[in-house]
Amino acid sequence: MEPETLASLTERGLIARLRPHLATRPDVLLGAGDDCALVRPPAPGEALVLKSDPVICGRHFLPDTEPRRIGHKALGRVLSDFAAMGAEPRWGLIDFSAPPDTPAETAEQIYEGIHALAERYGVAITGGDTTAADTLSLHVFVAGAVPEGKALLRSAAEPGDSLYVTGLLGRSYESGHHLDFEPRIAVGRWLRERGIRCAIDISDGLASELWHLAEESGVRLFLIAPAVPLSPVCEAMPDALAHALTDGEDFELLFTVPPDDIRFLPDFLHAFPEIPCTPVGIVGERLAGGRVTYGSGDGGTLLPRGGFDHFVTALAGHA
Repeated sequence: MEPETLASLTERGLIARLRPHLATRPDVLLGAGDDCALVRPPAPGEALVLKSDPVICGRHFLPDTEPRRIGHKALGRVLSDFAAMGAEPRWGLIDFSAPPDTPAETAEQIYEGIHALAERYGVAITGGDTTAADTLSLHVFVAGAVPEGKALLRSAAEPGDSLYVTGLLGRSYESGHHLDFEPRIAVGRWLRERGIRCAIDISDGLASELWHLAEESGVRLFLIAPAVPLSPVCEAMPDALAHALTDGEDFELLFTVPPDDIRFLPDFLHAFPEIPCTPVGIVGERLAGGRVTYGSGDGGTLLPRGGFDHFVTALAGHA
């Protein structure tokens, strides 16, 4: 018997098969199945948070990637951005595109990966669309909320702040990390509740994110290069620091901490004993356009911008 494909199942058949398994939540008034979903709006005092991200075969994953991991990554990329804002993700929409000869089981397993992560973080998958295309891809949109005036921003670094990163960097070369990473949602929420105001997720590489933060905040950042925490696989590679700075897809958080918060690191390690947290630099003076330097001397050495660029960088050979 020939395996069932999307063409033999038909679009309506695929939707009917997927709908019963979509994660939901109590504030969803009408989920997948109608022209639009209906949800209760954020409460008074909350700002609506919106984010979308694609994952495309040959760009974000390889053709032989296990389907559940594709689904996990598709939603996880968006949730990582929510973590960087200290926001709560609530409702998701998925646009699924694939060649008609794609096995129906592949589509189901992709959505199983989405569902597992969505349930873990309380995200309802409220609909989206399905269509035929030459390449397998998912476009994920998530909406959520954050208390007004409390979102973590790239533009909120202050002179004298310390720079911190979570986790170990250069992990995109480790087997499966770029597919199986856990979004730092709980960390982002904890940072917001503690009063931290500036953060960004490390998706394109630490060097790239440092420059984003410096430019948006209009400050000079001083990186302590030897302090950058390297993953074991990265540490064993030639030019290990360069990989940690530029490979991307670590999906950790880079954030700033005010100088008077002397209890920050012990409190973080108490709240998240399983997650490394490392000071890697300081925020210097105000500087129009921003700048990132490292090393000693008069102002240090300018850090190359580096990092992953979707229109320039070739797909890395991830496992």
